[in-house]
Amino acid sequence: MSSAAVAGSGRPVVAVAGGAAFTFSYAEHVELLRAAGAEVVAFDPLRDEQLPEGTRGIVIGGGFPEVYAPELSANEPLRKAVCELARSGAPVAAECAGLLYLARSLDGKPMCGVLDADARMSGRLTLGYREAVAVSDSPLAAAGTRLRGHEFHRTVLVPGAGPVPAWGMVRPERRVEGFVQHGVHASYLHTHWASRPEVAARFVAACGT
Repeated sequence: MSSAAVAGSGRPVVAVAGGAAFTFSYAEHVELLRAAGAEVVAFDPLRDEQLPEGTRGIVIGGGFPEVYAPELSANEPLRKAVCELARSGAPVAAECAGLLYLARSLDGKPMCGVLDADARMSGRLTLGYREAVAVSDSPLAAAGTRLRGHEFHRTVLVPGAGPVPAWGMVRPERRVEGFVQHGVHASYLHTHWASRPEVAARFVAACGT
């Protein structure tokens, strides 16, 4: 189905990042978004210079953007399009690789600049299961929503949390992490929405029609 046809379907278009730099995501996320009423359209931040036509929300999952930082940075038209949509208040859900892509820079290469934070590779692997509680309301989760997830990355983001963090980690240690600003929910935490289907429904509702 073409993006033009999708844009005219009356269902909100949710653009989901894919391609070589964003290879990790749960198939159930797309299924849940569709079940909640969205038209899901894939885009490749390495190749596509614009978001799919009619995009009302963006989901950017995991992957290895650090491997492709020069190429992602070189695609300035798409970086600007993502930044403009995010700053307009449209819902954006970004996890791990998506968090890095929304940052100001990654290993010195300009990224989307949605978040006032800079990322770099480190020699330390952060790995493990987490239990987290949403700190504030966002298009992804209402304050107090409890989810389990995992972290898996060798990058460091400075600062690691914004003025309004995304999550309060409660296990295995207590800390705050991630960013909520405008319609953006960005974090290192990978969550599986099948455990809380209302997450996808809330996100699609925030996209409107």
